[in-house]
Amino acid sequence: MLKISAKSHTLPISPIRQLVPLAEAAAARGTKIYKLNIGQPDIETPIEAVKAVQGVEDKIFPYSHSAGLLPYRQKLVEYYRKNDIKIDIDDLIVTLGGTEAAQMAMLVCANPGEEILVPEPFYANYNTFAASYDNILVPVPSTIDNDFALPPVEEFVKRITPRTKAILICNPNNPTGHLYTEKEMKMLAELVSHYHLFLISDEVYREFCYDGTKQVSALSLKGIDENVVVIDSVSKRFSMCGVRLGNIVSRNKDVIAAALRLAQARLSPPFLAQIAASAAYDAPQSYFDAVVAEYTSRRNCLVSELNKIEGVYSPLPQGAFYTIARFPVDDCHKFACWLLEEFSYKGATVQIAPAQGFYATAGKGKQEARLAYVLCKEDLMASCEILREALKVYPGTIR
Repeated sequence: MLKISAKSHTLPISPIRQLVPLAEAAAARGTKIYKLNIGQPDIETPIEAVKAVQGVEDKIFPYSHSAGLLPYRQKLVEYYRKNDIKIDIDDLIVTLGGTEAAQMAMLVCANPGEEILVPEPFYANYNTFAASYDNILVPVPSTIDNDFALPPVEEFVKRITPRTKAILICNPNNPTGHLYTEKEMKMLAELVSHYHLFLISDEVYREFCYDGTKQVSALSLKGIDENVVVIDSVSKRFSMCGVRLGNIVSRNKDVIAAALRLAQARLSPPFLAQIAASAAYDAPQSYFDAVVAEYTSRRNCLVSELNKIEGVYSPLPQGAFYTIARFPVDDCHKFACWLLEEFSYKGATVQIAPAQGFYATAGKGKQEARLAYVLCKEDLMASCEILREALKVYPGTIR
């Protein structure tokens, strides 16, 4: 019998998508599924992007430069400058989504066996990327009890070893929705400067900040130009998840040179995606204002309704469009499976992402789940009603 590689057996299962077969089976039975498990916005893509693709008259869809089409890279430079981030066109490479940018960053910044510190819980796919390249993710625990604020500097320092190469953050954070403050970002800047580490900052949710807050980009921090590597994407920014286009940014010339070699190996980013994304950046500010207003309303709705359920607690996220909520259950993975396999209310049920998969520390997140407020408020309210009724009869509810 042929055997696949040993490494392939070590790659973790996605906590976001692992219950899809159960959801498909429930849907086949006629159950309506409210999908709160995945960050797939229902917001319309900017009409500018749609029209740009519809208007393409090229007779050939060619390879682009491995770093991306020059006009698109110029558009990205303009975008960052509008956000008070000054970079040159040679400081970025267009990638196959934010995921390839993250993979490039981890592969370039750390050798096999070297360590990357990451506040926990964290985006689950970081686990897969690290396992692929034999990097070691070292969790620095945050907690729902203080709304997942950045852990104190002492918690980072005591985990730094000669093998530590980088600190990895997501800001605003997926899965918690925490928006790191200027004070927290400056603390990270001092850490990476003092210990000569990379700061890899996943900033794909930059636009989604609420209550008058604003994201502090790692690229805006002073004195650490050589340390910073930023991961970015249009997937959530313009509700273009299926376009699969992102970019990696760094003023460290060695980082970009190495990333370009990887980019050359995969030839080029997709031509039509760059046409669409370039036009999307022409969307007026009113597009973003409306999107942020809508997500603010949805966030307020979901968090309010969750916290009305006996035993449930959700913080009020300041960014992205996720929250991690704590449930009064024995095991959120079991609860999530039960919701899809055995429960429905008024012909519907809810799909959630168990939070264990967002933690590296064994046993953590067992009573938590990530919920994405990417549905309309009516659907969010219906989802919370289902969760309320489910907890009344779920065998593992802690009373």
